[in-house]
Amino acid sequence: MANIVRNNRQKTGNPILDFWNKNSHNILPPLMGFLGFLIVWQLVSMVGLIKLPPPSDIITNQRTRIYLMYPWFDRGGLDKGLFWQTLESLKRVLIGYSMAAIVGIGTGILIGLNPFLNKALDPLFQFLRTVPPLAWVPLSLAALQQNQPAALFVIFITAVWPILINTTVGVQQIPQDYINVRQVLQLSPQKFFFKILIPSALPYIFTGLRIAIGLAWLAIIAAEIVMSGIVGIGFFIWDAYQNNYISDIILALVYIGAVGLMLDRFMAWLQTVIAPGE
Repeated sequence: MANIVRNNRQKTGNPILDFWNKNSHNILPPLMGFLGFLIVWQLVSMVGLIKLPPPSDIITNQRTRIYLMYPWFDRGGLDKGLFWQTLESLKRVLIGYSMAAIVGIGTGILIGLNPFLNKALDPLFQFLRTVPPLAWVPLSLAALQQNQPAALFVIFITAVWPILINTTVGVQQIPQDYINVRQVLQLSPQKFFFKILIPSALPYIFTGLRIAIGLAWLAIIAAEIVMSGIVGIGFFIWDAYQNNYISDIILALVYIGAVGLMLDRFMAWLQTVIAPGE
């Protein structure tokens, strides 16, 4: 009875207020944590414990305020707002990530179905996946000789490993009962693939995809350092560092964090659509 009364009280007819009444318990804790972090940062900067400018400098600094208030400005060349800088980086990430997803899922299924290949290649994959993105920058540039392909390769090689490894594990975890059903019913390889293998491995695949999208977005800084003189959030940060625009760097990091969070939430939503109940 108390729940019915409470639910009726929450329905005000105002969509915004109804949304707040329903979700405030999920919104307030992270909001308070974020505000607390900013307050601590402001205080330690003001008393000189750290050399970074305080968060308030993003608003008071005239140059940074332009990027904050007018993210869509475009004066040509590299002089663009952070919206366009972030959009160009996001395009590169999506290309490299898409290639990583195709290669990672395909190779993971192949290795998961073949124990010999798994034993032969798993040590190599475990070795390569520990190499940080920055270490691939000079090698990819030397091998490919062009900035754009080199940057895409850095994103690809960073994102492919969690997809590949999680897909392999997912295929290996197919229950033996499902394998027996395939043998009893004499299912064709096509039916086995779409009716048994993919549904069983899908949760593992999405775990890899979700980890990889974050890593791909992290790799954009390393990738765009390669591509000097281009529009992109990574080069924007590097250029700001070279000119000692620390407040610009902080604002760009906010953009990077916000986009990374949205990408992660998008992948989580996509999983609920494609594999509901998993």
